Amino acid sequence: MNIELKAEDDMRVKIFKALSDPTRIEIIRTLYTVNKEMACGEVGEYCSISKSNASYHFRTLREAELIEVRKEAQTKYTKLNQGTFHKYLPGFLATL
Repeated sequence: MNIELKAEDDMRVKIFKALSDPTRIEIIRTLYTVNKEMACGEVGEYCSISKSNASYHFRTLREAELIEVRKEAQTKYTKLNQGTFHKYLPGFLATL
């Protein structure tokens, strides 16, 4: 199998695993609806999830390249990685 196709298939598996959890779908929906970068704690409050639980979900979404996370001082901020959605799941966000 072509190395590039294998890498893309591996990414698809990560994406679908990340989206297989209702909490992570809710996080994606929140970020899409708000349509701006948000503090991770703020997203957790919107979705009614604990800080430790949110951290686990953010890591899974980040590893699938569905979100981008940056740290400023002690606060982490997140936003959707639109490029991944457009490449692998065109039209998906509009269904939320």
